[in-house]
Amino acid sequence: MFVGVDLGSRTVKIAAMRDGRLVGHEIKESGFDPHLQARAMLARFDPVRVVATGYGRHLAHKHFAHDVITEIKAHALGARHYFPQCRTIVDIGGQDSKVIALDEEGRVSNFQMNDKCAAGTGRFLEIMAATLGYTLDEFGPAALQSEHEVAINSMCTVFAESEVISMKNRGVPPRDIAMGVHLSVVNRVLGMLNRVGHGDALVFSGGVARNPCMVKMLQDRLDGVAVVSPEFPDIVGALGAAIQAGLR
Repeated sequence: MFVGVDLGSRTVKIAAMRDGRLVGHEIKESGFDPHLQARAMLARFDPVRVVATGYGRHLAHKHFAHDVITEIKAHALGARHYFPQCRTIVDIGGQDSKVIALDEEGRVSNFQMNDKCAAGTGRFLEIMAATLGYTLDEFGPAALQSEHEVAINSMCTVFAESEVISMKNRGVPPRDIAMGVHLSVVNRVLGMLNRVGHGDALVFSGGVARNPCMVKMLQDRLDGVAVVSPEFPDIVGALGAAIQAGLR
């Protein structure tokens, strides 16, 4: 069994493959010692080879992984496993967002990352949801009920949070503010997509791909472009690492 471990900033994801098929996966909070969390999660898989990716990949390599792979390459391999013709990937994780362009052979030809600020990431959405009194699962559906878009002008998470609190205190409906928050994230992603380029379809991966408002807004603003997600969007990077483990 070949196993990929994605030690992200928020969660640890594990994907296990046998004979080219996904046979198991697991997701848990990273905790204070993500490599210990990952090692405990690995125990039930009995892997032949482990490849790590994500923020903590070098820590994993130090303690248990046989090799490491960049997040960019891992997402490319994982997305192509689900969608063999994939040429563009949007991945929104806990602390960064990425747009990856692939050539016809599935090799990375270009990419953009937003990794200097939490704005435009899953963490940004989590903070804003809590500020407005929503759980993360409630946030996207609440935004979809909005009838009026409001603009979030601040590009910094701290200032954006102050802006959201000010709107809430002025009586702006929370669902309208929620829509504005989602719109600010989508606009950041669209900026990266415009710089990288995209075809008539893209794969949306990462935990934020489970947010129905994000999916709908991307689809609406990329008129004519199909936005698709795998069954388990959170584990695309871990799956790519597992694929890499099986290549050697």
